[in-house]
Amino acid sequence: MNFEMQKANLLAENIKGFADFVQKCYKSKSGLILNHDKLFQVKLWVEEYKFNQLAQELSRINMFEWDEKYTLLLVERFWKGLRIIEDYVEHNQSDLFILTARIHTLRSLSALFSIKN
Repeated sequence: MNFEMQKANLLAENIKGFADFVQKCYKSKSGLILNHDKLFQVKLWVEEYKFNQLAQELSRINMFEWDEKYTLLLVERFWKGLRIIEDYVEHNQSDLFILTARIHTLRSLSALFSIKN
């Protein structure tokens, strides 16, 4: 398997995992998130930027063959949404601290692609 395909598939798995994690945290209403309104805002951005669909499409197009052009387009779309979420979580660190590690992982994985951050 092509190394670029592996990177794209790893990013797709982590995007899906992040979207599922946000959804799970929001539904659980656990004490880990102090302010559910702020988590709800993150959930809305995940839905608005269609993280689940981006992850599925990224995984689909890189299943058998590396498609550089379309992969970079999808990563760029994902990066737009991630920057907004990352800034919001950073400014609300005390309430959304549980998301910081996953955001850092996603930022690092998406930086593997040659997109200007």
